[in-house]
Amino acid sequence: MDARPANSVGPKPRVVALLPRGEAIRNFVYSGALDLVAEQSDLTVMSVIPNDTIRALLHCRYPRVMPLETNTEEHRIVYSLRELLDMAHGRWIWSVAARESWRLRDFEAATPGERLKRLIKKGACYPFTSRTGVEILSRVERAASSWLCSSNDYVELFRRWKPSLVFNGSHVHGGVAIPAVQAAQWLHIPTAAFIFSWDNLTSQGRIIPPYDYYLVWSSELRDRLLDIYRQVDPARVFVTGTPQFDAHFQTSTYWSREDFCARVGANPARPIVLYTTGMANHMPGEPRIVQGIADMLRSMNDFGPPQLLVRVYAKDRTGRFEDLKRARPDIIFPEVPWEPTWLTPKIEDTALLTNTLRHAALGINVASTISLELCMFDKPVINVAYNPPGVNVAPLDYQQPYSFDHYRPVVASGAVTLARSETEMAALLGRALLRPGEHRANRQRLLGAMFDGTLDGRCANRVADALVRLSAGEPCPVH
Repeated sequence: MDARPANSVGPKPRVVALLPRGEAIRNFVYSGALDLVAEQSDLTVMSVIPNDTIRALLHCRYPRVMPLETNTEEHRIVYSLRELLDMAHGRWIWSVAARESWRLRDFEAATPGERLKRLIKKGACYPFTSRTGVEILSRVERAASSWLCSSNDYVELFRRWKPSLVFNGSHVHGGVAIPAVQAAQWLHIPTAAFIFSWDNLTSQGRIIPPYDYYLVWSSELRDRLLDIYRQVDPARVFVTGTPQFDAHFQTSTYWSREDFCARVGANPARPIVLYTTGMANHMPGEPRIVQGIADMLRSMNDFGPPQLLVRVYAKDRTGRFEDLKRARPDIIFPEVPWEPTWLTPKIEDTALLTNTLRHAALGINVASTISLELCMFDKPVINVAYNPPGVNVAPLDYQQPYSFDHYRPVVASGAVTLARSETEMAALLGRALLRPGEHRANRQRLLGAMFDGTLDGRCANRVADALVRLSAGEPCPVH
């Protein structure tokens, strides 16, 4: 990293990094991004603390670590304004994901009282469902947050520390970071945020609060951000890529096939078909789909037969696959090493996921980011686009996610194939095992278009470089 020349003089810039969710710890701690920032700046890490092991890891790596306050409650008026702003924003951008969320919230209002409450909320947000209306409501929310702030603790803290930059490692699902970000803004301290994932701008609502700078995965995501938030200066949005994929391109994390198979209980001589599950509330009946695929593979003797390895979504704590685990010992269910508190990946999961993708013959999922990661390893991808047989999943539908704004280009690229029935799934499985390179060119084109050459194992370096430069007031190149 070359953010500050070796012969630079003067005090180091002071950076505060906020880690408000477990995956932010993975992205910026395990990847080494904040280690690089600490080399070039006076770094303070404020983080959720999932367990004593991670607490010790943070204290070992950084000079100052403080727990983020997790029980701060916003004033009821502020909370209501944010809910209204989020609804108005979704109704204005009206992406496919926003429309689907709107429909599901209507469906969930089951009683007369719930329907009346839902109707009142919709009526209240409709006057603001335009670009101008959303921006006005956003200013009202910012003013109310200042007037009705629940705590000045962060204000007093930052007055003493005088940070040059406050960086939020996850703008979404990180409400615990909002009081700290607001305190920085009230003190006119520059703030930056990492746009956590590729679907966030079209499926996760309004960015609250707005930031001075943004770090994003790709130029496509930058353009979408600038289109939705016209007040953002293009010179303040930086394409860094995402550190969560860095390990996929670092051979130091690679295991031999024999080592990997020994760890997960697989046979190295037989092909491994990877199925990655989704959230229970989004994909009801998914165990029935997994069982059906296992039945298909068991009959494919020409290929070994293949083994089905199921990586259960780490945030799914319902236990819905336990019956299948007991009934089908032929299906491999390796432990996914995440800490339930703050839904935090453990450091050992970085290498486990990388090697699971490397040693799989192909992957199956429902419109997941894992599809992109499989393409990074040039693996065939089959997406499930049929509902589980014999299971009523209404009002959901397994075909719906493939029309979402962020995933539609993946389908259009031809890098993945959609199985619209169990019959199609069986045929696509055989084809992918027999001709794994069939869609290779499409996979390469998709990754080239989506990631702007950032799939090089150095995203952590680019993130650190951007943060140090911003904190020092130096020009930061736009990728």
